[in-house]
Amino acid sequence: MKLDSKRPDFAVQARRRNLEDLQHLRVSSWVKLLELPNPLSFDEALLLCPVSEDEWLAWIPDHGEAILNIRQFSYWA
Repeated sequence: MKLDSKRPDFAVQARRRNLEDLQHLRVSSWVKLLELPNPLSFDEALLLCPVSEDEWLAWIPDHGEAILNIRQFSYWA
């Protein structure tokens, strides 16, 4: 098997792009939850304020407030 060093590693590129997108997080941005806090809650959350470098206080419809780690949601600009 020949290793093609010119072929991009799509998993690494996708992760890098997601990390770059997370740098643009803002208060009042809607994000897509990757895991639901409960089966009846919405799959999106409204970011209220940063708690730390990698955590945000968010409001989730039909659930309430929650502290989310940036690994628990995806963000689109």
